[in-house]
Amino acid sequence: MAEDHEPTTRIVERVIGVLRALSECDAQGIALGDLALRTGLNKATAHRLLAGLTSMGFVFQDTLSRHYRLGFQATSLGRLASEQFAAGAALPALARLAATTADTVFASIREGTAAICVAREVGSFPIRTLTLDVGSRRPLGVGAGSLALLAYLPDKEIEAIIKRNAMWLRDFQRFGPEELPGLVQRTRRDGFVLNEGRIVQEMIGIGVPVLGPDGLPMASLSLAAIRDRMGPDRLPGLVSALQAEARVVANTLATSAMAAD
Repeated sequence: MAEDHEPTTRIVERVIGVLRALSECDAQGIALGDLALRTGLNKATAHRLLAGLTSMGFVFQDTLSRHYRLGFQATSLGRLASEQFAAGAALPALARLAATTADTVFASIREGTAAICVAREVGSFPIRTLTLDVGSRRPLGVGAGSLALLAYLPDKEIEAIIKRNAMWLRDFQRFGPEELPGLVQRTRRDGFVLNEGRIVQEMIGIGVPVLGPDGLPMASLSLAAIRDRMGPDRLPGLVSALQAEARVVANTLATSAMAAD
């Protein structure tokens, strides 16, 4: 990918510059000449770097347009980094929630039109509600944490997501395209999700968003318990605890993002 005498740090800087330029492009990608201009590389060097990155799956070249864009390996690394970032920020909050409530708590993030569970903490209550494993994926809107992620997106984006997930949503009868808009409105009105046994009849779930400075969801926190433990006398306290920890996680994520910049 580079001449033998070229310093390693310089090679790394150039590779990162190419990947960063590709990450700033739209879905159409970028032509070799434009990428060379954007990175300050000559075309021969840019082509050599792109060829090496393409061979390893970090860059993809469209056979028709000849434009380059990020490949599967690069997007996979980004996804894993995002999951680890969110999980690391959420784990202390989940530990506190599990300790104080004795219930099972989860952290989820958005991945395209899906929600993925990135962390889970099991409480001490003998009857456990392990409805999600770390890595479990559901359509956005299905389940307490997933609905908390969907409900705080812009209306047009929600509409597009529901339409795109229409086939997938058939697997979840009580979270269909007809039901989700109403559930979104109820979530916004109440400030939290209440899943009243829509997936597992005897299980109740609560979910809240972790909102960024722009008001959009960065993650969600949710709690699951058997129906007998989720009466009206206990619900407000659980919601308050989730919302308080969501604010802590939001501050951690925002601070970390600012430090990274």
